[in-house]
Amino acid sequence: MKKRNWYLTFGSVLTACMLVFTLVGYLWTPYDPGALSLRDKLAKPSAEHLFGCDQLGRDILSRTLDGAGNTLIIALAVLAVGFVFGLLLGALCGYYGGAVDAAVMRVCDAITAFPSILLAMVVIAIIGPGTYNIIAALGILFIPSFARLVRGEFIKYRGRDFVHAARLEGVHPLRIIFVHILPNTWPVLLSGLTIGFNNAVLSEASMSFLGIGVGPADASLGRMLSEGQGCLFSAPWCTLFPALAVILLVLGVGMVGEGIRERIR
Repeated sequence: MKKRNWYLTFGSVLTACMLVFTLVGYLWTPYDPGALSLRDKLAKPSAEHLFGCDQLGRDILSRTLDGAGNTLIIALAVLAVGFVFGLLLGALCGYYGGAVDAAVMRVCDAITAFPSILLAMVVIAIIGPGTYNIIAALGILFIPSFARLVRGEFIKYRGRDFVHAARLEGVHPLRIIFVHILPNTWPVLLSGLTIGFNNAVLSEASMSFLGIGVGPADASLGRMLSEGQGCLFSAPWCTLFPALAVILLVLGVGMVGEGIRERIR
């Protein structure tokens, strides 16, 4: 009898709950996330405002719902850009090798030698803040990590017997890459995707916290944390709930990734 994978079980449940929470934010919020109400300034959690209100009287539950959705969309978009281009680059370099592979990996080494959030801040400082600029900056900076992961898997499999057999049968190299080798790498790639997603969430939240993330009119978990730090002790609910949203989302996806790694060991 197989031992139950508790990481995967609890992680999947927690991630599903956070996805439902985010989906609710797309369909419904108790109040307009940007609506100001001086009467409700720093109102404590109550039946009227379950999460309380911030220093401008905005409903924190509504802003947390909206901000979680924005963070999730940005993280998924960053992940898609980094993974797709990293997959193509890593697969081609890992399968063919040679001088091009060596040159590409040296460029990846140079990029990954610096913290991605620091490089993203430099890029955003040049091209300006905004949702699409964040996606472009972080997505490009995520490419090297995925490229190296995919390359390592392809190097491991390119010398296997089934690959040699496909070559002898005259199978096109692209078919060998995407049909014969790629499916065998998915367990490791899925684990890498969970790490990449968490890094994207934390990077977006960090940039919004520093004021170079999404626009001022858009709700963001990182921006909420930044705005609430001035009343951390007098009104802790301003930072508590957005912080919990970030922690639970990252924790759930991280546990799923750990469960996947435990299963493939």
